[in-house]
Amino acid sequence: MPRIILVCLIAVVGLAVWSCTSVETNASGNSPQAATAGSPARISLSDADRAAIGQKIWQNECAGKVEGLTSWNQGEDFPSLGIGHFIWYVKGRPGPFDESFPTMIRHLQARGHQPPAVALSDGSPWTTRSGFLAAQQSPQMKELRQFLAKTVSDQTGFIIIRLEKSLSKMKAATANPADQQRLEKNFYHVANSRAGMYALIDYVNFKGEGTKATERYKGQGWGLRDVLLDMQASDGAANYQFAEAAKRTLTRRVKNSPPERNEARWLKGWSNRCDSYKKGI
Repeated sequence: MPRIILVCLIAVVGLAVWSCTSVETNASGNSPQAATAGSPARISLSDADRAAIGQKIWQNECAGKVEGLTSWNQGEDFPSLGIGHFIWYVKGRPGPFDESFPTMIRHLQARGHQPPAVALSDGSPWTTRSGFLAAQQSPQMKELRQFLAKTVSDQTGFIIIRLEKSLSKMKAATANPADQQRLEKNFYHVANSRAGMYALIDYVNFKGEGTKATERYKGQGWGLRDVLLDMQASDGAANYQFAEAAKRTLTRRVKNSPPERNEARWLKGWSNRCDSYKKGI
């Protein structure tokens, strides 16, 4: 029997109700499946697809290397950990982006994993990038990397659950009913193929849902919501439409970003990542 992780979502009256959201492992090996618009949010993945997506995300974020599981990017005020480079803020220094590492660790605990003590700290125990880099070969850091390398499948599951929850959040953050309908239509349009499913799962992990007001420059965001609303039928098949919309969205982010962040240095890599959605897994 396939293993099913049930996550029940209770929607506010007046919003579309998504009941009994689940992540299902499809042992038959069939292509990924998503619910159609108006039905319960559900993503069904074969074991092979789940593993392939996890490895692809690891490759995208960490070049597929164990060392990349513990990173602190230059110019950022926080470390990024795991296959999805989950953000972990220093205690007392919250930032504008969605912190995901503590939530991911709780997900792994619920799946029966015992994280090392350092992963249960109240905020990142490393408070500066220089200190973090100096500790790369410390026993704590090595133990943390070993744990993260052994839990790739369940880290992937955490990202998939985030995707399943994202549609209701994105619709709630979209005031125009016509935009809500277009967003939902495009979501399921992309999710209807193996390549499209990978694109959605990777992008929501890569740049978030786009529902936080703090994740915008000059009033314009760069999350999954923004990409879905920017999709154009003239760009080809659904995964091609999504890839091109993602590149436009991220190019706009760079143009709107504060000059001191020098985000242009990341754009080529971001564009290459978006082009991978055209090839799939």
